[in-house]
This record gives sequence, C-alpha cells and structure tokens, in this order.
Amino acid sequence: MDNQRFFLWTALAAILIMLWTSWQEQYGPQEQNIPIAETPIDKTLPSAPSVPTAKVGPADTVRVAPAKSVQLSSGQKVRVLTDLLEVEIDSFGGDIRTARLRTYPVALDKKDVPFELLSEKGDRLFIAQSGLLGRDRAFPNHKTKYQAKQTRYELRPGEDAVEAVLTWRSPDGIDYEKVYRFARNSYVIDVSYRVNNRSRADWSGYLYGQLQRIPPAEQTGLFRLPTYSGGAIYTPEEKYEKISYDDMSAKALERDTVGGWAAILQHYFVVSWMVDPKQAGALYTADLGNNLYAIGMKHAAPSVVKPGDSGKVGMQLYVGPKEHDRLSGLVEGMVLTVDFGWLTFISAPLFWLLTFIEDYVGNWGWSIILLTLLLKIAFYPLNNTSYKSMANMRRLQPKLQQLKERYGNDKARYNQAMMEMYKTEKLNPMAGCLPMLVQIPVFIALYWVLLESVEMRQAPFALWIHDLSAPDPYFVLPVLMGLSMFATTWLTPASDPMQRKIFMAMPVVMTVFFLFFPSGLVLYWFVNNVLQFIQQWHITRRIEANAR
Repeated sequence: MDNQRFFLWTALAAILIMLWTSWQEQYGPQEQNIPIAETPIDKTLPSAPSVPTAKVGPADTVRVAPAKSVQLSSGQKVRVLTDLLEVEIDSFGGDIRTARLRTYPVALDKKDVPFELLSEKGDRLFIAQSGLLGRDRAFPNHKTKYQAKQTRYELRPGEDAVEAVLTWRSPDGIDYEKVYRFARNSYVIDVSYRVNNRSRADWSGYLYGQLQRIPPAEQTGLFRLPTYSGGAIYTPEEKYEKISYDDMSAKALERDTVGGWAAILQHYFVVSWMVDPKQAGALYTADLGNNLYAIGMKHAAPSVVKPGDSGKVGMQLYVGPKEHDRLSGLVEGMVLTVDFGWLTFISAPLFWLLTFIEDYVGNWGWSIILLTLLLKIAFYPLNNTSYKSMANMRRLQPKLQQLKERYGNDKARYNQAMMEMYKTEKLNPMAGCLPMLVQIPVFIALYWVLLESVEMRQAPFALWIHDLSAPDPYFVLPVLMGLSMFATTWLTPASDPMQRKIFMAMPVVMTVFFLFFPSGLVLYWFVNNVLQFIQQWHITRRIEANAR
C-alpha cells in the first residue's frame, strides 16, 4: 500500500513541479537595466562581412528619456493597408515603425482596435530595420533619409499585391529604390533594394535586416504565464535556438550560416527576418544599451551590379501571429516558433488532432472536449488496469486496518503481513500507479498546446466563456474542476485518516492554481476528471459487487 501511495504522490508532485518550474525558471525576478543618457548610432549598425562599416553621414544619437523611453528620429510616414495588416513606414531609415494585425483585436471588448505588434512608442519600441552595407561608397541603411513616392498605399479589391516604394540617390550617382511588397492574405512582407548603377565602377553591397526592441515589462506574481518573450534563431546545423535578452547582454552572437532566420518572439506572435535557404549569411545580436536589443542577419556574399545595369537584392519579413498553418508554409524551422517545449513530439500530433476536430466541429471548446474523450478511449486499457487495482485496494481497506490493529507499531511485521496479503489476493499495488505516470507527459504536452496556440486566443466556447485563452471570469470552470477532483478522490483508497485529509486537500490546492489558468486547459481537466470518475466508479462498483 505504501508503494502505491508513493507512486500516486509522485505523479501529482511531477505535475505540480513541472508547472511550477515552467513559471519560475525563465520568469523569476530580473535585474533591471538602468537607462543612460545616450547610445552612439554606430552601435545600431551591423558591419559588412570582412569590410569596413558603411559610412552613414553625420554622427547621430538615439536619445533615451527616463523609464526606458527611446525617441527615434522621424521623417515622413508612409501608410500601407492590406486585408491583414496596417503598416507605417518612416522615410527616415525606411523602417517599419508600426504594424497592426487587422484580424486580431487587442481585446474582446475592443473589437475595432487591431493588435499592435510593432511600435515606435517609447518603452514599447519594437521595429524592423534593413539596409545595405559595403565599402568605399555611401550605402542606404536604417539612418538614411529616403524620399517617399506617395504616403498611402492600399490593397484594393481584385489586387493580389501592393508595393510601397522609397527612393534615395547616392553622391556617386547610384539610384536606389527600397521596395516593400505586401501580398493578399499574407503576413509576409518582401523587402528589397533595386539598384540602378549609373556609376563607372562595379557596385557591390550586402543586405541586412534586423529587429530592435525594448523588452516588454516582465509579468509578476505567482500565476504569470510561462510564455517566452525574446530572440530566436534557426540554422540548418544547430536548428532552433532561443537567444534571450540576457544572452544578448552576456555575449554578442556572430554565426555564419546558409539559410535560416532571426526572430523576436512573444506570446502568440512573432516577427522574423528570413533569407533564401541557399543564401550564405551571418546571424548577429547586440546589446545597444538603455535596455535596447537588436537581432538580425546579413548576407555573407556580396551582390554585384555592373556599370549601367540594374540589380535587386532582398529578404522576407514575417510580421504576424504564430498560426501553425501559415508558419508551416514558410522557410524551414519557422513553425518551431510555436513553442510546445521539450514534449513537441507529443504536442504536435495533439495539435494536429485538435485542429482536425475543429475543422468539423467549428468550435475550439467542443474540440477540446472531443479530444479529451478520444484520449480517454486511447488510454482506456491503461486506466482500466489502474482503476481495477484501486478498487481492489479499496476492497482490502478493512483487512489492512485489522492488520494495523493486530501489529500496532511493529512496522516490519505489518509490512510483511501486508505483502503476504497482496500475494494471496494476487494484487500488485504498483499496477494502479504506473498507468497514471504514463499519462503525465500527455497532460503536459496538451497544456502547452492549449497555452501556445494562437488559435485559442479570443476563441469563444459557450455561455460565459468568450475566450478559451483567458481565465474563467466567474471561476465556474475551476470550481467545477475542483468538485470533480473531490469526487475522484472519494473513490481513491487511503490507508489512514491523515492520508485521507491530504487527498482531500489536493483538489483545493489545484483549484486555486486553476483559477488563473486558461479556460481551455481547465475545460480539458474538468472533462477528463468527469470521464475518469465515471470509469472509476463503474469499475469500483462492479468489483465491490462481485466481492459480496
């Protein structure tokens, strides 16, 4: 009996420890960066591979106000409107300073306000920059003052794409067009430079794309979500790697690669620079001071344009939600920004199955319920073994109590007699525990599916549940979940009154935790408990009836 209790507690402890660790290991209190007066501009520019940094004209600075507020230099705003995006490009640097996602409201009670992913606002600064590097001439970069051909572009009905164009002419007579191409039903932006070489010498340059961000304020409190916010890169050799802001502060990244991407992630959304899979390049990061960080990539091989010819060099920029289907259609590894953790090999099939169900049901809440039912069916044989063992242990409780009274404090003789009873009854106490341990990874994997999937964001279920990614506003589901745990605990055998009290306390502890969990996860746990209770009650009733 003690072995069975040990394994049951191990299962419960494993769940609690893994959840607690998820919250604490990366999101504990962080040391705050102290703003300083100003940051030299040249720290914000990557260097060209094996050549001196491009000249950018008069020295400039990025001035930093109190409270991590960065004031950027600004020129003329160029606004672009598509079916999915609202974008603002600044003619100073040709940066994307603002990007709003039109089909993703900022909140349920603000349906008309699109979520702002990129922003130039002070302590929320998060922008996408790009430019050219080279030697012995001036190149346009993210400190260049471009000219805007027009200040508003709109993707109109019947059009597949729209292009926003900025221009700049270098002192040596080379004409540049910086082109942003937006396609219908796409969060991918093609960013390119068209180079018209009107000089008498070969033009040779390197393209770079980078993201600059002030990290968002850390979530505080016991129940903050364990979601990752920070940099990430992908290379064919090392695959997917997270590069936290602390990593950027500790050491600047410099890595050669062919293909790959550099991104900044946050819960549900990602911004990423991507190059052609055959393009040689280099990934880099920088701590720019004042709590401002940069991550990006640049071409390693120069693009060359002969005198009198024109050429083009470009990258792609993804600015949008971590929708699994969209990311799967991009360059290799982008789908991994949907971070299912170390149990991805379980989470990915669960997400596929959940999505498959939703395609037919049309409601994520009911899809979660049906997925829970399917998992219960899949684990039915294991659960059957576990519940039979528990029912038999429950049946033997009176006999075990008699052994306790007979041997008193002689634990050695009590344990020996108990093991003999198990042998006579052909009962293995561990049989009720091991099936439960097998299912723990599935629960953890599904936890990450429901937490990380942007498809759950603001997804309604029924009645008062309007957002499966948010806690139940009235705490009804967590309370129901707690009651279902009480019911299941009632069927679970306990060897002494103290153990029974501990078992009865567990639903209270778990209910408090689940008050702040996403409704989708609480719904899964509640339905799972109800199905577990029904199966366990049926088996217990049958075994006890046969024992009479």
